Amino acid sequence: MNQALLGRSRGGLTSKIHLAADRKCRPLSLVLTAGQAADSPQFVPVLQKIRVRLPVGRPRNRPGAVAADKAYSSRASRSYLRKRSIKAVIPEKKDQAANRKNKGRRGGRPTYHDRDLYKERNTVERLINKLKAWRGIATRYDKSPESYLAGLHLRASMIWINDLLKATG
Repeated sequence: MNQALLGRSRGGLTSKIHLAADRKCRPLSLVLTAGQAADSPQFVPVLQKIRVRLPVGRPRNRPGAVAADKAYSSRASRSYLRKRSIKAVIPEKKDQAANRKNKGRRGGRPTYHDRDLYKERNTVERLINKLKAWRGIATRYDKSPESYLAGLHLRASMIWINDLLKATG
């Protein structure tokens, strides 16, 4: 059993799901960590696991834009997206904006934030609701991280299959 995926909290042993979704609330990548793990360090591993198959050629692994909440508004996250030419739709934290303004000209330009694209960030929350519609995931019946992750992948596959059947039928 992989103990690194289980973390201690007041409620006992827990795990946390980090994921990426497309605009149709379909899962693109899943990462499971210990329950007390922070969200921001998992930003890059989640993005690196994205693989979208195309009819021809290599799978696409770079989205056009990434919408995330303020928890991911770090310099490391933004520089990773900038290096890969991915548009960052992440609002700036108030303390980060204040620190930038205190530096004056050396603080750099304010980050651009596309409000219309940011409104679509709720696709991740809607995907989590779809995943948790399966009682085994919502209640965490599976005690081992491996079987829990397998259940997540199975449910994610079911979401993709249902969406593809709707598109063809």
